[in-house]
Order: sequence, then structure tokens, then C-alpha cells
Amino acid sequence: MPSISSPLPPNTAPVALVTGGAKRIGAQICQTLHARGFNIVLHYRHAEESARELAHRLNDQRPDSCIAQQGELTSLHEVEKLAQTACQAWQRLDLLVNNASRFYATPFEQATEEAWHDLLGSNLKGAFFLSRQVAAELKKRQGNIVNIVDVYAQSPLKDHSIYCIAKAGLVAMTRCLALELAPAVRVNGVAPGAILWPAHEEASSADTQKKIIDRTLLARQGHPVDIANTVVFLAQAPFITGQIIAVDGGRFTY
Repeated sequence: MPSISSPLPPNTAPVALVTGGAKRIGAQICQTLHARGFNIVLHYRHAEESARELAHRLNDQRPDSCIAQQGELTSLHEVEKLAQTACQAWQRLDLLVNNASRFYATPFEQATEEAWHDLLGSNLKGAFFLSRQVAAELKKRQGNIVNIVDVYAQSPLKDHSIYCIAKAGLVAMTRCLALELAPAVRVNGVAPGAILWPAHEEASSADTQKKIIDRTLLARQGHPVDIANTVVFLAQAPFITGQIIAVDGGRFTY
């Protein structure tokens, strides 16, 4: 895997920075963009082993096409470091995918200030300030930002108020930045529905999963590739900005 201590040789391939790219939907986004010719800056927080393994696989497929960079997105210093690494690795940045997220229950009566700062920081603050840090480079490339939001931003999930507030803020941020960065940079969002069940949550129970699928028009669970393909679509859709695309199998259509 190439070192990130110094810039890599100039490259004509487009470059994408994907936050939270080591596992689950983020990993699929990295793989799908890479298969479409993007070089990848793969951000991770704690999942170093998974990040390094994925970067190694992508570099085996195309040498010097992926780097992994650790960072805590609630820290502005580390956000700045991540942005600098992403912009310098191949001397360009074409796409930012704000995918990183933390998710857990915060029942209203038990919600803490710590949870507020953690969930708002990981889902919203980091995405906002990272977008600001890379905006100048994206403008040079007529690039774009894709934010991974959530259908629960529109229809909140009981006992998850802080998470839902954070994702609703990310929806608002998507539209605000589309206005602020136009016409040079496009900004859109993707709202996943039942794609992957959360770990260590009530929503992972078989009964809860069945209820969710029963309320989904397509009567099945989606796949991370459904989200990744939508990210690719938005990255290549030059006349779309300020939009949120729900990829939820029709769950909230009625």
C-alpha cells in the first residue's frame, strides 16, 4: 500500500474521499467507486484492520489506487489533517462522500449531553467542517459532495431522537451547501432504508425486521450496493443538486 507521508505521483483518475469507509455501506461505496475508476481515500476511526485489508485488496486490483487514513471527525484538528491528506494524495479531489456515522438509542428521558455531542459530532459536525475544508479543491474540479443521511431524518425512530436530529441536520446541510457552493460544486444526499440491520440494537431482532420489511413496498431488504450505485449515479449526474434520494424500497411512499 502506498505511503501517505508524501504526495503520490499526479494521476488523472478522479479521487473520492469516503468517510467511514472500512465496513458495511462505506466499504461497498469504496469498492463500487474504485471499480468505476476512482482512486480512494478511505477514512476510518477505529476499524484499522478492516480499513487496511480493504485498501490492500483495492491496491491489488489497481496499484497505488487507495490509501487509508485514520481520523476522529469530532475533532476539527483531525478533520483538517484528513482533508489535507485527501487533497494531497493525488493532488486532486473530485468527490466527498460523508458516510461516517454513529448510531445508538438515546431515550429522551435518559439522553445525555455526551451522547448529544457524540451523535451530532459524528453525523453532522464532522461532515460540515470536512466539506468546508475540501470545498476549494472540489471547486477546482467541478466536483461534488454526497451525504449519506437516513430515512429516519424524515420519519423519526422512537428512542433515537438525537440520532434522528443529527441526520435531519445533515439533510438541511445538504440543501444549504448546494446553495452555498453552486454552481461549482453539486451537493446531494442518499437516504438508506432497510439495507443493513444495526448491530446491538432492538431493530436487529427478527420480529422487528419482519415488521419493517412488511411495510416496504418491494417486500425485501436492500443491499449496500444499492446505496453505492446511487452514490455513483449522483457523482455523474451533472444537473442534479440539493436533492435527497431515498433508497428504501418504497418504505415511506405511503
